[in-house]
Amino acid sequence: MYELEGKIAFVTGAAGRKGIGRAIALRLAEKGASVAVNDLRPTESRRQGLQEVLSEIEGLGARCLAVYGDVADSAEVERMFAQALSQFGRLDIMVNNAAAPSGPDRGPLVDLKEEHFDLVQRVNVRGTFLCCRAAARQMLAQGDGGRIINISSVIGKHGVALYAAYAASKFAIRGLTQSLAHELGPDNITVNAICPGLTESERVDDLAHALHPSNVATSVYRREIFERAIRESSLKRVGKTSDIADAAAFLASDYASYITGQSLVVDGGHIMD
Repeated sequence: MYELEGKIAFVTGAAGRKGIGRAIALRLAEKGASVAVNDLRPTESRRQGLQEVLSEIEGLGARCLAVYGDVADSAEVERMFAQALSQFGRLDIMVNNAAAPSGPDRGPLVDLKEEHFDLVQRVNVRGTFLCCRAAARQMLAQGDGGRIINISSVIGKHGVALYAAYAASKFAIRGLTQSLAHELGPDNITVNAICPGLTESERVDDLAHALHPSNVATSVYRREIFERAIRESSLKRVGKTSDIADAAAFLASDYASYITGQSLVVDGGHIMD
């Protein structure tokens, strides 16, 4: 099901060893796609797993290319896409997953520094915009359709306290998704967003570190985050990266050819609308 044999995919933010981007890249490869995977250069990020992802995908018998670069830098994006197209010749599936790390942007708005707000918008919004633009241009030039999948969040549907910068960026991604779906629909290019709920990845570690009270250990607060999410979930479990990867594989497939401009919530029934 959801076979993607012969398709070419590009997935940003794929180096996290327990991340959503990595899971999506692997799932697309399992379904038959060749995959270009992106993240920051190892010297610019503590997540240095891109070569591991490449090896895993090649171990599945699929073709893969590791493309290092900053998704929020237009010149870097042009270079990355040129590199991927030189290797694979075309682009069928674009997954915009790269996001700013959780950190000092998580806190009361009245205390939020401009540079922390700006970093989240730069990576999450500008980065998604630049990669959508590059992917759309290529898909339009090819003339035979395509799939663009943007990773938003449930917090891009319902804002919460202490997440103002993040919520603003994820709401923006949903707006970008809808506008682009209208623009590209006549050319058989679908554009959808996935809105994950709390998902068991290394980003939860960053979140716990950023938000834990001074009198509570990070590890204890992390556990509390998961326990609260389980209580609030209709399915009584925390999301797995494989849950998000399955949703991406569906949206990338022919089974989703009549779905566009949507924001698919994958959160175990926490929010329903």
